[in-house]
Amino acid sequence: MVILVTGSSGFIGSHFCEKLLKEGTEIIGIDNLDPYYNLKLKKYNETVLKKYKNFNSIKGDFRDKETLNLIFNQNDITEIVHIGAKAGVRNSISFPIEYAENNVLGTLNLLECARENDIENFIFAGSSSVYGETPKLPFEEKDAADKPKSPYAASKRACELFGHAYNSLYGINFLSFRFFTVYGPRGRPDMAIYRFVKNINNNEPITLYGDGSFKRDFTYVSDIVNGLSLGLGKKYSYEIFNLGNEKPISINDLISKIEKILEKKATINHYPIQKGDVEITFANISKARNLLGYNPEIDIDTGLKYYIDWFLQEKEKFFFDNSPKIKTFQKNENSTL
Repeated sequence: MVILVTGSSGFIGSHFCEKLLKEGTEIIGIDNLDPYYNLKLKKYNETVLKKYKNFNSIKGDFRDKETLNLIFNQNDITEIVHIGAKAGVRNSISFPIEYAENNVLGTLNLLECARENDIENFIFAGSSSVYGETPKLPFEEKDAADKPKSPYAASKRACELFGHAYNSLYGINFLSFRFFTVYGPRGRPDMAIYRFVKNINNNEPITLYGDGSFKRDFTYVSDIVNGLSLGLGKKYSYEIFNLGNEKPISINDLISKIEKILEKKATINHYPIQKGDVEITFANISKARNLLGYNPEIDIDTGLKYYIDWFLQEKEKFFFDNSPKIKTFQKNENSTL
């Protein structure tokens, strides 16, 4: 088995690769090191993976079909796990074209490579954001998911629909795993948990949009990675699976839990609710549990303790700049094989 993993230097991608590398799987990782957030973290992730002899790291962009063609011509790839994407719901509202180019065009390029190289199995990293604002709880895979609230959510749903088309036309087995608010060590610095932990620990005010009553189904990264790995080698024609924790909590409760672990009180600056935000995310994971054996093991209290322990130990290595950055794509830019 030789697996191509996109976004291998990112948060979820690096954890997924690390799990498989420990098990002896050969991984080809591609990442363009997009500076959406501080690259020190992505480069740190790379150093973790490069310790394994069965890891081949490629700096390249999956929007560039020529680069992808070279990768597939030079390697006997058996499966594609497409985790890489332009992330960030709020940022996508300001830069919708960037998100369409990265997430939709990039996924189409990879689907074309699957078609051209007879790759049977294509695993896609979806998002809970595709459900939008829906009164029906918890979210089920059979829900329409046809009213996204951000370009990011729309791009992720569009990729699932293209996956269905390629399955119908060319027989590519397409699995989409919809992730629910993933957190854990090496997590993205633009996410709320990182910002809350950092600022509370440093006795700096945190920014809270709305009154803190919004709820999220926070899911620890190892549970996401375990669920994702359960899709490897599966011959399902076309399926969508929720990967969540099935226990949403409010942002106010999240802040209280962080305060308790750090033994510090948060100073909170309140701002209006942001466009693109939804009141709740709540995963029904019955399908993933029944068909794949998915069973999240890390509750929010344990996961926060693990994350904060990591943060306090490693924070001096990184001086994170939380400001999202947009990188303009140019064909073949910095691609190396």
